[in-house]
Amino acid sequence: MQKTKNRFKILSLAVGVLFLSQLASAQNTGMNEMWNGNATAKLDDNARGKIFKEGRYAMFIHFGYFSHLANVWKGKTYYGIGEWLLNKNMAGAPVDEYMRGVNDFNPARFNADSIVAVAKDAGMKYIIITSKHHDGFAMFHSKVSKFNIVDATPFKRDIMKELSVACKKGGIGFGFYYSQYQDWTTPGGNGGPQKDADGKAVDFDAYFNNRCLPEVEQITTDYGPLALVWFDTPGDIGKKYVEKLVDVVHKNQPGAFVSGRVGHGLGDYSTLGDMEVPRKNVPGLWESVDVTNDSWGYAWYDENWKSPKTILTNALSTIARGGNYMLNIGPKGDGTVPQPAALALRSAGNWIKRYPEIVYKSGRSPWGHALPWGDAVTRGNSISLLIYNWPASGKLYIPGLQSAIKNMALLNNGKRESLAYKKGDNNCYIVNIPVKAPEKMVSVIEINLAGLPKADETLNIDPQMPTVLEGVFAVANDQVKKSDEHWMEKFGEWKHVDRFTNWNPSGDATWTADILKPGYYQTQLNYKGENKIVWRITVNGKQFIQNQQSASSVYHWYPMGWLHFDKPGRYTISVSLQEGKGSTSSLAGLQLEPVAF
Repeated sequence: MQKTKNRFKILSLAVGVLFLSQLASAQNTGMNEMWNGNATAKLDDNARGKIFKEGRYAMFIHFGYFSHLANVWKGKTYYGIGEWLLNKNMAGAPVDEYMRGVNDFNPARFNADSIVAVAKDAGMKYIIITSKHHDGFAMFHSKVSKFNIVDATPFKRDIMKELSVACKKGGIGFGFYYSQYQDWTTPGGNGGPQKDADGKAVDFDAYFNNRCLPEVEQITTDYGPLALVWFDTPGDIGKKYVEKLVDVVHKNQPGAFVSGRVGHGLGDYSTLGDMEVPRKNVPGLWESVDVTNDSWGYAWYDENWKSPKTILTNALSTIARGGNYMLNIGPKGDGTVPQPAALALRSAGNWIKRYPEIVYKSGRSPWGHALPWGDAVTRGNSISLLIYNWPASGKLYIPGLQSAIKNMALLNNGKRESLAYKKGDNNCYIVNIPVKAPEKMVSVIEINLAGLPKADETLNIDPQMPTVLEGVFAVANDQVKKSDEHWMEKFGEWKHVDRFTNWNPSGDATWTADILKPGYYQTQLNYKGENKIVWRITVNGKQFIQNQQSASSVYHWYPMGWLHFDKPGRYTISVSLQEGKGSTSSLAGLQLEPVAF
């Protein structure tokens, strides 16, 4: 799977925060009729996507013949996106050789119930699995192509059927990934052969009508009720094809959502770029898709696993921004889940079991972004503060809260411990907290308010710990260009940053931030460029520091010096390029850390 170059326009739908207890009702009446073969059951628009809207946290599974290859072709390891071994950017494997190789694919240790157990232990509410990726190999018993796991391998079983049954038995949602545009082994598919087995020229229309559309019909009628159908990489697929796919899914699965990557803005919700957790709240219905390590499909060498805390904080911050978090696992070629992934998922899931209301029943943060020590979610007239980095000072600073507080409590082993607090400058509350965090990963403070949560979204500089001001929150004048940059560390491993480039002598990037406590702050800049660069950091257009540091071809943090703030208040902090190559210098962020004396 590769990041779609152009992000789809986010639908202007309001996210309704629904209660998890209603989940079972999504599988009654029409949904159960569909399981029993009545694919024409009707649901109203509010019922469509119910599992997506309530689930918030899901398992993505990339599993296929590529899992058996594990990023190796003819004895050579290709680092990056293993599902793309047919692509010239990876191994450029010949189509006929690749297709013959599936005879060796036998995931004999695959157990659908075991995978569902991992998902449930992790706190995930639905599973999406690759039914056909870009290599054209179907992981179900396709009626229109013999290049499938039942007909072309010694395994001879329909994995999709087994997993759909296991999900129903386990009480979680199920859905399919399907590559609708790219198919590198089916004649007429984008990137595939241009002639059929008889040597006749074929086009995309032939592929769509002979392979894609019939298979989408099959997966939406033969596998029970679906949570959603997840399409991918639409490229320049024609709108008429997309309309047919959406119509088929909605007709056969009236309770299912269609992902935004179906193309032409016709999906039911939006998917952000691969491996992207947004920095600002995002309106509408959307999801972030991420990986447990660096790879989607299983890669033999990839042991760079996300820790349980990283998995948990990524999920919580995605929910705090208003979205769903779908986290991928890549089973091995034998069908088993790599143990480190399962351990990390279950560890994060233990936290979720203690705080289910935060994951499944909460809405966006009133601050609109993360805070220096963590994040926040809302439910009615309450805010849950999620403390990722617990201050050891016994004080927590809560900036810009504009709603009156009724009471505040630390949640600890099922108990509520009242906390004392006082109001400081700029609507900043200073809370007395224990020196030791009650939770190893994320601790929770619950604030009950007199009304709906409201907070000033202005950035604040925490007086106890480093505060990163990312590029997305700064504004540029017309002498420097602000844009988002996305690149691949390895082929298929995406990184994202908002940055400032094309610097002219009078260009600057400016952040507005509240200083909660006066004093000295060590500054660092995150940038890349060539040779040595001289940067200036200016406060309120007057006080400034200036320094020269080296640069490299990758983003790196460089110390610049101390800034002094005389009093609490709102400040503008600007960065400008004084010397260096403006065309290649790219600034991504500024960090301020209080200097302790």
